[in-house]
Amino acid sequence: MQTDDYVFGLKTDLLKSSGTFRVLVGVTGSVAALKLPLLVFQLLQLPGVDVRVVTTEHAKHFYNSAEVSVKIYSDKDEWELWTQRSDPVLHIELRRWADLLVIAPLDANTLGKIANGICDNLLTCVVRAWDTSRPLLFCPAMNTAMWQHPITAQQVSCLTEFGYMEIPCVAKKLVCGDEGGSKPEKKILSIYNYLLSPSDISECRSLLV
Repeated sequence: MQTDDYVFGLKTDLLKSSGTFRVLVGVTGSVAALKLPLLVFQLLQLPGVDVRVVTTEHAKHFYNSAEVSVKIYSDKDEWELWTQRSDPVLHIELRRWADLLVIAPLDANTLGKIANGICDNLLTCVVRAWDTSRPLLFCPAMNTAMWQHPITAQQVSCLTEFGYMEIPCVAKKLVCGDEGGSKPEKKILSIYNYLLSPSDISECRSLLV
């Protein structure tokens, strides 16, 4: 059981947001999750941007949370935040907080879940509740053999039909030795730099929707 201070911290974190444009980064169980600390660091260099992270349990295997300078939310936070009827529901609060959701990397398992409407963890619940008038970017990352399976194209197409934007990965040698897609963070940051170039943040939002 967590302390009252821990629960209070969860309840107040999103209220302390310092940025004028709020980016929620979702990270899933792909080796590309190693890049999470770098991605968060680079996003925070953009003027007016505030960042939070939602992680799946399997993604935790690939990055060191001590190297990520913003709050990382996980499944346990969802359940420990809510203790009575008046308490906030975390996946709804995150959905309200964020101006932009980026899932980087998006592994094959979570891709399949989102395409089929499954919401069995904090991240997929955020996606299921997402306001589709706001942008959602997803960056698929998986082994080449998994990527080339026919169902992958169907599932990616399904997400784009929802109005989500695919960020294609750059081909490179994978950890397993195969050639495939990875390093999505460079494409994401190039898009952010384009979108966040207006000095007026309201103008930026109008570009995103």
